[in-house]
Amino acid sequence: MTQRILSNNTLLFNINSFYQLMKPRVMSLVIFTCVVGLIAAPVQVGFISSALSLCAVALGAGAAGALNMWYESDLDALMKRTCLRPIPTGKVSKNQALIFGLTTSFISVIALYYFSNLLSAVMLAITILFYVVIYTMWLKKLTPQNIVIGGAAGAFPPIIGWTIATGNITLEPILYFLIIFFWTPSHFWALSLYKTEDYNNANIPMLPVVAGIKITKVNIFVYGLILYIISLTPYYFGYLGLIYFSTCLILGSYYVYLCYKLLIETVDENKFAKKIFIYSILYLFLIFIAILIDGII
Repeated sequence: MTQRILSNNTLLFNINSFYQLMKPRVMSLVIFTCVVGLIAAPVQVGFISSALSLCAVALGAGAAGALNMWYESDLDALMKRTCLRPIPTGKVSKNQALIFGLTTSFISVIALYYFSNLLSAVMLAITILFYVVIYTMWLKKLTPQNIVIGGAAGAFPPIIGWTIATGNITLEPILYFLIIFFWTPSHFWALSLYKTEDYNNANIPMLPVVAGIKITKVNIFVYGLILYIISLTPYYFGYLGLIYFSTCLILGSYYVYLCYKLLIETVDENKFAKKIFIYSILYLFLIFIAILIDGII
């Protein structure tokens, strides 16, 4: 009896370790924005087909996270923010992570093709490759603009959701892509401002490490302004109405205000950097909720 309990606990422990390997927080954001793209599309998809397609996208997002952790396990061990991840703590080996990541990547793309269409599967494959190869393996240690270019990987899900429903890509999902794309730099640069020591220890050329705090604050403010303008474009193109416009106006104004306060702050940059990082998550969530509500109403 005791042996069976220990065996069950070990199994649950292993499952949880592999689940954490898939970066569940990032995966949840991917699924959420993908769902918005799917529901916002002008074509309705059956519940079962939608659910199975979204499961495939979730698996693909998790696979990308696992391959990212496999490749960066040595760097993760050097950073306080990431040192407790499954590979640095020995819960999962590098080989296990690699096999798991490659296998789930393949299964996710094939499954999405089977349950949805070829374009969706291709977009998912591009997303995984972009995140793992372009961002993780190439850009991250090459340039302080890593998060700008690499941010495209996290911006693809609304387009994938749209293609699941329609089988094509139009301007509307591209605008949703651009919102996430221009949201990413200020979000991650705010994080890097108060985690500069981590990135410095890992020798990752994040903007504060390479260019300094002042330049980083300027860039956060500039990208905050660009994001504010881009977020309003779905309204001006006639895709969404006043509910969305009002939401963007209020949320975006406060976001720009926080970025400005960080820009002029000379004493406690970390305080406002943390505020921006935390608020940016709420901001993106509420913006995409507004897309859903406006589209339904």
